[in-house]
Amino acid sequence: MRITVVGGGSTYTPELVEGFARRAAVLPVDELVLHDVDPERLRIVGGLAERILRRTGFPGRLVTSTDLPSAVEGASAVLVQLRVGGQRTRLLDETIPNRFGLIGQETTGAGGFAKALRTVPVVLGIADQVRRLAGPDAWIVDFTNPVGIVTRQLLDAGHRAIGLCNVGIGVQRRLAGRFGVEPDRVRLGHAGLNHLSWVRSVQVDGVDRLPELLAGDGATEWAQELGVPPELLAALGALPSYYLSYYYCTDAELRRQLEGEHRAERVLAIERELLELYTDPALDRQPELLTQRGGAYYSEAAAALVTSLLTGDGAHHYVNVRNDGLIAGLGHADVVEVAALVDRDGAHPLPVPALPPEQLGLVQSATAYEVLAGEAARTGDRSVALRALVANPLVRQWEPARDVLDALLGAHAEHLPLFSATGAR
Repeated sequence: MRITVVGGGSTYTPELVEGFARRAAVLPVDELVLHDVDPERLRIVGGLAERILRRTGFPGRLVTSTDLPSAVEGASAVLVQLRVGGQRTRLLDETIPNRFGLIGQETTGAGGFAKALRTVPVVLGIADQVRRLAGPDAWIVDFTNPVGIVTRQLLDAGHRAIGLCNVGIGVQRRLAGRFGVEPDRVRLGHAGLNHLSWVRSVQVDGVDRLPELLAGDGATEWAQELGVPPELLAALGALPSYYLSYYYCTDAELRRQLEGEHRAERVLAIERELLELYTDPALDRQPELLTQRGGAYYSEAAAALVTSLLTGDGAHHYVNVRNDGLIAGLGHADVVEVAALVDRDGAHPLPVPALPPEQLGLVQSATAYEVLAGEAARTGDRSVALRALVANPLVRQWEPARDVLDALLGAHAEHLPLFSATGAR
Protein backbone atom coordinates (compact mmCIF):
# COMPACT_ATOMS: atom_id res chain seq x y z
CA MET A 1 0.00 0.00 0.00
CA ARG A 2 1.37 3.37 -1.06
CA ILE A 3 -0.03 6.71 0.17
CA THR A 4 1.13 10.00 -1.31
CA VAL A 5 0.82 13.47 0.19
CA VAL A 6 1.00 16.25 -2.41
CA GLY A 7 2.10 19.36 -0.59
CA GLY A 8 4.21 17.27 1.75
CA GLY A 9 6.36 20.28 2.61
CA SER A 10 3.44 21.81 4.49
CA THR A 11 3.94 22.51 8.17
CA TYR A 12 0.78 20.42 8.69
CA THR A 13 2.60 17.29 7.52
CA PRO A 14 4.20 16.19 10.82
CA GLU A 15 0.73 16.05 12.37
CA LEU A 16 -0.52 14.04 9.40
CA VAL A 17 2.44 11.67 9.63
CA GLU A 18 1.68 11.06 13.30
CA GLY A 19 -1.90 10.28 12.32
CA PHE A 20 -0.78 7.54 9.95
CA ALA A 21 1.74 6.25 12.48
CA ARG A 22 -1.01 5.83 15.09
CA ARG A 23 -3.02 3.78 12.60
CA ALA A 24 -0.22 1.50 11.44
CA ALA A 25 -1.89 -1.57 12.95
CA VAL A 26 -5.10 -1.10 10.96
CA LEU A 27 -3.69 0.62 7.86
CA PRO A 28 -0.57 -1.28 6.74
CA VAL A 29 1.25 1.37 4.68
CA ASP A 30 4.35 0.11 2.86
CA GLU A 31 5.35 3.54 1.55
CA LEU A 32 4.37 7.01 2.69
CA VAL A 33 5.43 9.50 0.02
CA LEU A 34 5.80 13.23 0.61
CA HIS A 35 5.85 15.35 -2.54
CA ASP A 36 6.51 19.08 -2.77
CA VAL A 37 7.75 21.55 -5.36
CA ASP A 38 9.94 23.27 -2.73
CA PRO A 39 12.98 21.01 -2.12
CA GLU A 40 14.17 22.92 0.96
CA ARG A 41 10.84 22.72 2.77
CA LEU A 42 10.58 19.09 1.78
CA ARG A 43 14.02 18.40 3.24
CA ILE A 44 13.13 20.07 6.54
CA VAL A 45 9.64 18.62 6.92
CA GLY A 46 10.73 15.23 5.61
CA GLY A 47 13.51 15.09 8.18
CA LEU A 48 11.07 15.61 11.04
CA ALA A 49 8.63 13.13 9.51
CA GLU A 50 11.40 10.51 9.38
CA ARG A 51 12.22 11.06 13.05
CA ILE A 52 8.55 10.82 14.03
CA LEU A 53 8.13 7.53 12.17
CA ARG A 54 11.34 6.16 13.69
CA ARG A 55 10.15 7.04 17.21
CA THR A 56 6.74 5.42 16.69
CA GLY A 57 8.13 2.25 15.14
CA PHE A 58 6.29 2.80 11.86
CA PRO A 59 6.94 -0.32 9.77
CA GLY A 60 6.70 1.36 6.37
CA ARG A 61 9.15 3.42 4.36
CA LEU A 62 9.16 7.21 4.01
CA VAL A 63 9.93 8.63 0.56
CA THR A 64 10.38 12.31 -0.31
CA SER A 65 10.22 13.54 -3.89
CA THR A 66 9.96 16.71 -5.94
CA ASP A 67 8.93 14.66 -8.99
CA LEU A 68 5.14 14.34 -9.16
CA PRO A 69 4.88 11.39 -11.57
CA SER A 70 7.16 9.16 -9.50
CA ALA A 71 5.44 10.32 -6.30
CA VAL A 72 1.91 9.35 -7.36
CA GLU A 73 2.76 6.26 -9.40
CA GLY A 74 1.08 3.21 -7.91
CA ALA A 75 -0.52 5.14 -5.04
CA SER A 76 -3.65 3.74 -3.41
CA ALA A 77 -4.59 7.18 -2.13
CA VAL A 78 -3.31 10.69 -2.82
CA LEU A 79 -3.92 13.51 -0.33
CA VAL A 80 -3.77 17.01 -1.77
CA GLN A 81 -2.90 19.78 0.73
CA LEU A 82 -1.20 22.46 -1.33
CA ARG A 83 -1.26 26.25 -1.46
CA VAL A 84 -0.38 27.76 -4.83
CA GLY A 85 1.97 30.68 -4.20
CA GLY A 86 2.37 29.94 -0.49
CA GLN A 87 1.28 32.03 2.47
CA ARG A 88 2.18 35.31 0.75
CA THR A 89 -0.64 34.83 -1.74
CA ARG A 90 -2.93 34.23 1.22
CA LEU A 91 -1.95 37.62 2.60
CA LEU A 92 -2.92 39.22 -0.72
CA ASP A 93 -6.25 37.37 -0.66
CA GLU A 94 -6.97 38.71 2.81
CA THR A 95 -5.88 42.32 2.26
CA ILE A 96 -6.77 43.26 -1.33
CA PRO A 97 -10.56 42.91 -0.91
CA ASN A 98 -10.45 45.28 2.08
CA ARG A 99 -9.45 48.09 -0.29
CA PHE A 100 -12.86 47.79 -1.92
CA GLY A 101 -14.91 47.51 1.26
CA LEU A 102 -15.06 43.73 1.08
CA ILE A 103 -14.27 40.92 3.49
CA GLY A 104 -10.77 39.53 2.96
CA GLN A 105 -10.62 35.81 3.70
CA GLU A 106 -8.67 32.97 2.15
CA THR A 107 -11.60 30.61 1.40
CA THR A 108 -14.72 32.79 1.22
CA GLY A 109 -15.62 36.01 -0.56
CA ALA A 110 -13.30 37.60 -3.11
CA GLY A 111 -10.16 36.21 -1.46
CA GLY A 112 -11.48 32.66 -1.57
CA PHE A 113 -12.36 33.24 -5.21
CA ALA A 114 -8.78 34.22 -6.01
CA LYS A 115 -7.56 31.08 -4.28
CA ALA A 116 -9.95 28.99 -6.36
CA LEU A 117 -8.64 30.55 -9.59
CA ARG A 118 -5.06 29.65 -8.66
CA THR A 119 -5.84 26.23 -7.26
CA VAL A 120 -8.32 24.45 -9.51
CA PRO A 121 -6.10 24.14 -12.63
CA VAL A 122 -3.17 22.89 -10.55
CA VAL A 123 -5.20 20.27 -8.69
CA LEU A 124 -6.83 19.07 -11.92
CA GLY A 125 -3.38 18.66 -13.44
CA ILE A 126 -2.25 16.61 -10.44
CA ALA A 127 -5.41 14.50 -10.65
CA ASP A 128 -4.73 13.72 -14.31
CA GLN A 129 -1.31 12.38 -13.31
CA VAL A 130 -2.90 10.29 -10.56
CA ARG A 131 -5.39 8.76 -12.99
CA ARG A 132 -2.62 8.00 -15.49
CA LEU A 133 -0.01 6.64 -13.08
CA ALA A 134 -1.94 5.35 -10.07
CA GLY A 135 -5.01 4.17 -11.95
CA PRO A 136 -8.72 4.99 -11.85
CA ASP A 137 -9.23 3.16 -8.55
CA ALA A 138 -6.86 5.42 -6.60
CA TRP A 139 -8.61 7.80 -4.22
CA ILE A 140 -7.92 11.53 -4.27
CA VAL A 141 -8.63 13.16 -0.90
CA ASP A 142 -8.72 16.93 -1.20
CA PHE A 143 -7.93 19.09 1.83
CA THR A 144 -6.93 22.03 -0.36
CA ASN A 145 -9.23 25.03 -0.02
CA PRO A 146 -11.71 26.03 -1.21
CA VAL A 147 -12.59 22.36 -0.69
CA GLY A 148 -16.13 22.47 -2.07
CA ILE A 149 -15.12 24.14 -5.34
CA VAL A 150 -12.04 21.95 -5.82
CA THR A 151 -13.93 18.74 -5.04
CA ARG A 152 -16.67 19.57 -7.53
CA GLN A 153 -14.13 20.21 -10.27
CA LEU A 154 -12.43 16.88 -9.52
CA LEU A 155 -15.74 15.01 -9.65
CA ASP A 156 -16.87 16.83 -12.80
CA ALA A 157 -13.63 15.71 -14.46
CA GLY A 158 -14.41 12.09 -13.56
CA HIS A 159 -11.88 11.59 -10.78
CA ARG A 160 -12.43 9.31 -7.79
CA ALA A 161 -12.34 12.10 -5.25
CA ILE A 162 -13.71 13.13 -1.89
CA GLY A 163 -13.32 16.43 -0.05
CA LEU A 164 -12.23 16.76 3.57
CA CYS A 165 -12.49 19.61 6.06
CA ASN A 166 -11.64 19.67 9.76
CA VAL A 167 -14.60 21.83 10.85
CA GLY A 168 -17.00 18.92 11.48
CA ILE A 169 -14.56 16.79 13.42
CA GLY A 170 -13.40 19.84 15.36
CA VAL A 171 -16.93 20.60 16.60
CA GLN A 172 -17.51 16.92 17.35
CA ARG A 173 -14.36 16.66 19.47
CA ARG A 174 -15.09 19.83 21.40
CA LEU A 175 -18.66 18.79 22.15
CA ALA A 176 -17.48 15.36 23.23
CA GLY A 177 -15.19 17.08 25.72
CA ARG A 178 -18.01 19.29 26.91
CA PHE A 179 -20.32 16.34 27.53
CA GLY A 180 -17.54 14.16 28.94
CA VAL A 181 -17.90 11.32 26.44
CA GLU A 182 -15.74 9.60 23.84
CA PRO A 183 -15.92 11.35 20.43
CA ASP A 184 -17.43 8.31 18.71
CA ARG A 185 -20.49 8.67 20.92
CA VAL A 186 -21.24 12.09 19.38
CA ARG A 187 -22.98 12.38 16.01
CA LEU A 188 -23.61 15.79 14.49
CA GLY A 189 -26.46 16.77 12.22
CA HIS A 190 -23.87 18.64 10.16
CA ALA A 191 -25.00 19.86 6.73
CA GLY A 192 -24.46 22.62 4.18
CA LEU A 193 -21.45 23.52 2.07
CA ASN A 194 -17.78 23.54 2.93
CA HIS A 195 -17.18 26.51 5.26
CA LEU A 196 -20.89 27.26 5.12
CA SER A 197 -22.59 24.67 7.30
CA TRP A 198 -24.75 24.27 10.38
CA VAL A 199 -24.96 21.70 13.16
CA ARG A 200 -28.68 21.16 13.69
CA SER A 201 -28.53 18.24 16.10
CA VAL A 202 -25.97 16.82 18.52
CA GLN A 203 -26.75 13.18 19.20
CA VAL A 204 -24.97 11.80 22.27
CA ASP A 205 -25.77 8.11 22.63
CA GLY A 206 -28.84 8.74 20.48
CA VAL A 207 -30.17 11.70 22.50
CA ASP A 208 -30.16 15.19 20.96
CA ARG A 209 -28.32 17.47 23.38
CA LEU A 210 -28.38 20.58 21.18
CA PRO A 211 -31.51 22.14 22.74
CA GLU A 212 -29.97 22.17 26.21
CA LEU A 213 -26.73 23.54 24.80
CA LEU A 214 -28.54 26.44 23.13
CA ALA A 215 -30.64 27.12 26.23
CA GLY A 216 -27.77 27.40 28.70
CA ASP A 217 -24.54 29.29 29.19
CA GLY A 218 -23.07 27.16 26.43
CA ALA A 219 -24.88 29.27 23.87
CA THR A 220 -23.10 32.40 25.06
CA GLU A 221 -19.72 30.63 25.03
CA TRP A 222 -20.26 29.32 21.50
CA ALA A 223 -21.49 32.68 20.28
CA GLN A 224 -18.37 34.39 21.60
CA GLU A 225 -16.14 31.87 19.86
CA LEU A 226 -18.06 32.19 16.61
CA GLY A 227 -18.13 35.99 16.76
CA VAL A 228 -21.93 36.18 16.54
CA PRO A 229 -24.65 37.34 18.97
CA PRO A 230 -26.13 34.63 21.26
CA GLU A 231 -29.58 35.65 20.02
CA LEU A 232 -28.60 34.49 16.55
CA LEU A 233 -27.97 30.95 17.78
CA ALA A 234 -31.36 30.94 19.49
CA ALA A 235 -33.06 32.18 16.33
CA LEU A 236 -31.31 29.62 14.14
CA GLY A 237 -31.74 26.75 16.57
CA ALA A 238 -28.37 25.56 15.29
CA LEU A 239 -24.62 26.01 15.64
CA PRO A 240 -23.26 27.72 12.52
CA SER A 241 -19.76 27.14 11.22
CA TYR A 242 -17.45 29.89 12.42
CA TYR A 243 -17.06 30.97 8.79
CA LEU A 244 -20.69 32.06 8.85
CA SER A 245 -19.77 35.07 10.96
CA TYR A 246 -18.54 36.60 7.69
CA TYR A 247 -22.11 36.34 6.36
CA TYR A 248 -24.13 37.06 9.49
CA CYS A 249 -21.90 39.86 10.84
CA THR A 250 -20.24 41.17 7.69
CA ASP A 251 -19.83 44.79 8.78
CA ALA A 252 -18.40 43.85 12.18
CA GLU A 253 -15.96 41.38 10.60
CA LEU A 254 -14.85 43.98 8.06
CA ARG A 255 -14.23 46.53 10.82
CA ARG A 256 -12.09 44.01 12.69
CA GLN A 257 -10.04 43.37 9.57
CA LEU A 258 -9.53 47.05 8.87
CA GLU A 259 -8.50 47.74 12.46
CA GLY A 260 -6.23 44.79 13.21
CA GLU A 261 -3.79 42.15 11.99
CA HIS A 262 -4.88 39.72 9.34
CA ARG A 263 -4.69 36.03 10.16
CA ALA A 264 -2.28 35.51 7.24
CA GLU A 265 0.34 37.71 8.91
CA ARG A 266 0.21 35.58 12.05
CA VAL A 267 0.36 32.34 10.06
CA LEU A 268 3.41 33.58 8.15
CA ALA A 269 5.21 34.16 11.44
CA ILE A 270 4.12 30.79 12.84
CA GLU A 271 5.31 28.99 9.71
CA ARG A 272 8.76 30.57 9.89
CA GLU A 273 9.06 29.57 13.53
CA LEU A 274 7.81 26.05 12.87
CA LEU A 275 10.27 25.43 10.07
CA GLU A 276 13.07 26.60 12.34
CA LEU A 277 11.89 24.19 15.04
CA TYR A 278 11.65 21.36 12.50
CA THR A 279 15.37 21.64 11.73
CA ASP A 280 16.25 20.52 15.28
CA PRO A 281 17.65 16.97 14.88
CA ALA A 282 16.45 16.13 18.40
CA LEU A 283 12.81 16.95 17.62
CA ASP A 284 10.84 13.78 16.90
CA ARG A 285 7.23 14.85 17.47
CA GLN A 286 5.01 17.73 16.40
CA PRO A 287 5.72 20.84 18.47
CA GLU A 288 3.02 22.52 20.53
CA LEU A 289 3.24 25.61 18.31
CA LEU A 290 1.62 23.63 15.48
CA THR A 291 -1.72 23.83 17.32
CA GLN A 292 -1.70 27.59 16.65
CA ARG A 293 -1.31 27.04 12.92
CA GLY A 294 -4.96 26.01 12.51
CA GLY A 295 -6.36 22.82 11.04
CA ALA A 296 -7.07 21.16 14.40
CA TYR A 297 -7.77 17.41 14.13
CA TYR A 298 -6.79 17.41 10.44
CA SER A 299 -4.40 14.50 10.94
CA GLU A 300 -7.02 12.47 12.73
CA ALA A 301 -9.67 13.24 10.12
CA ALA A 302 -7.39 12.58 7.14
CA ALA A 303 -5.81 9.37 8.44
CA ALA A 304 -9.20 8.04 9.53
CA LEU A 305 -10.80 8.86 6.17
CA VAL A 306 -8.02 7.20 4.18
CA THR A 307 -8.31 4.18 6.48
CA SER A 308 -12.03 3.89 5.72
CA LEU A 309 -11.49 4.27 1.97
CA LEU A 310 -8.74 1.63 1.85
CA THR A 311 -9.97 -0.87 4.46
CA GLY A 312 -13.73 -0.43 4.17
CA ASP A 313 -14.33 -0.06 7.90
CA GLY A 314 -17.56 1.92 7.38
CA ALA A 315 -16.63 4.59 9.91
CA HIS A 316 -18.44 7.91 10.40
CA HIS A 317 -16.94 11.04 8.78
CA TYR A 318 -17.83 14.58 7.70
CA VAL A 319 -17.01 14.89 4.01
CA ASN A 320 -17.66 16.80 0.79
CA VAL A 321 -19.55 14.73 -1.79
CA ARG A 322 -22.14 15.01 -4.55
CA ASN A 323 -25.54 16.11 -3.34
CA ASP A 324 -27.48 13.52 -5.38
CA GLY A 325 -30.79 14.61 -3.88
CA LEU A 326 -29.51 14.73 -0.31
CA ILE A 327 -30.32 18.40 0.35
CA ALA A 328 -33.62 19.39 -1.20
CA GLY A 329 -33.34 22.53 -3.30
CA LEU A 330 -29.85 21.79 -4.66
CA GLY A 331 -28.89 20.03 -7.88
CA HIS A 332 -27.66 16.45 -7.98
CA ALA A 333 -24.21 17.54 -9.22
CA ASP A 334 -23.71 20.11 -6.46
CA VAL A 335 -21.17 19.31 -3.76
CA VAL A 336 -22.29 19.41 -0.13
CA GLU A 337 -20.64 18.81 3.23
CA VAL A 338 -22.46 16.19 5.28
CA ALA A 339 -22.05 13.25 7.63
CA ALA A 340 -21.44 9.92 5.94
CA LEU A 341 -20.37 6.35 6.50
CA VAL A 342 -17.31 5.57 4.39
CA ASP A 343 -16.03 2.29 2.96
CA ARG A 344 -14.04 1.15 -0.08
CA ASP A 345 -16.82 2.35 -2.38
CA GLY A 346 -16.67 5.86 -0.95
CA ALA A 347 -19.06 7.92 1.12
CA HIS A 348 -22.61 6.87 1.92
CA PRO A 349 -24.22 10.08 3.20
CA LEU A 350 -26.69 9.97 6.06
CA PRO A 351 -30.14 11.56 5.52
CA VAL A 352 -30.36 15.34 5.86
CA PRO A 353 -33.65 16.94 6.99
CA ALA A 354 -34.78 19.81 4.76
CA LEU A 355 -32.91 23.03 5.43
CA PRO A 356 -35.03 25.93 6.70
CA PRO A 357 -35.51 28.82 4.23
CA GLU A 358 -32.80 31.12 5.63
CA GLN A 359 -30.19 28.37 5.43
CA LEU A 360 -31.29 26.97 2.07
CA GLY A 361 -31.35 30.42 0.48
CA LEU A 362 -27.77 31.14 1.51
CA VAL A 363 -26.62 27.68 0.40
CA GLN A 364 -28.27 28.09 -3.00
CA SER A 365 -26.66 31.49 -3.50
CA ALA A 366 -23.21 30.23 -2.50
CA THR A 367 -23.61 27.16 -4.70
CA ALA A 368 -24.38 29.33 -7.73
CA TYR A 369 -21.16 31.23 -7.00
CA GLU A 370 -19.17 27.99 -6.64
CA VAL A 371 -20.37 26.69 -10.01
CA LEU A 372 -19.28 29.91 -11.74
CA ALA A 373 -16.01 30.09 -9.80
CA GLY A 374 -15.06 26.63 -10.97
CA GLU A 375 -15.86 27.50 -14.58
CA ALA A 376 -13.82 30.71 -14.37
CA ALA A 377 -10.86 28.83 -12.90
CA ARG A 378 -10.95 26.22 -15.67
CA THR A 379 -11.38 28.66 -18.56
CA GLY A 380 -9.73 31.94 -17.57
CA ASP A 381 -12.86 33.74 -18.78
CA ARG A 382 -13.11 37.20 -17.19
CA SER A 383 -16.82 37.56 -17.88
CA VAL A 384 -17.53 34.32 -16.02
CA ALA A 385 -15.26 35.50 -13.20
CA LEU A 386 -17.30 38.71 -12.90
CA ARG A 387 -20.54 36.75 -12.83
CA ALA A 388 -19.10 34.55 -10.08
CA LEU A 389 -18.23 37.55 -7.92
CA VAL A 390 -21.62 39.15 -8.47
CA ALA A 391 -23.20 35.84 -7.36
CA ASN A 392 -20.94 35.65 -4.30
CA PRO A 393 -22.97 36.63 -1.20
CA LEU A 394 -19.96 38.50 0.23
CA VAL A 395 -19.42 40.62 -2.90
CA ARG A 396 -22.68 41.01 -4.89
CA GLN A 397 -22.31 44.58 -6.16
CA TRP A 398 -21.05 45.24 -9.67
CA GLU A 399 -18.46 47.96 -9.11
CA PRO A 400 -16.65 46.28 -6.18
CA ALA A 401 -16.75 42.99 -8.12
CA ARG A 402 -15.18 44.57 -11.19
CA ASP A 403 -12.54 46.47 -9.25
CA VAL A 404 -11.50 43.67 -6.90
CA LEU A 405 -11.27 41.24 -9.81
CA ASP A 406 -8.88 43.54 -11.66
CA ALA A 407 -6.77 43.95 -8.53
CA LEU A 408 -6.66 40.21 -7.78
CA LEU A 409 -5.84 39.23 -11.36
CA GLY A 410 -3.01 41.73 -11.40
CA ALA A 411 -1.59 40.70 -8.04
CA HIS A 412 -1.71 36.97 -8.85
CA ALA A 413 -0.85 37.15 -12.55
CA GLU A 414 2.10 34.74 -12.30
CA HIS A 415 -0.22 32.07 -10.88
CA LEU A 416 -3.07 32.67 -13.37
CA PRO A 417 -1.70 31.72 -16.78
CA LEU A 418 -5.16 30.95 -18.16
CA PHE A 419 -6.32 34.51 -17.59
CA SER A 420 -3.14 35.89 -19.14
CA ALA A 421 -3.54 33.59 -22.13
CA THR A 422 -7.12 34.76 -22.76
CA GLY A 423 -6.18 38.42 -22.45
CA ALA A 424 -8.35 38.74 -19.36
CA ARG A 425 -5.99 41.21 -17.74
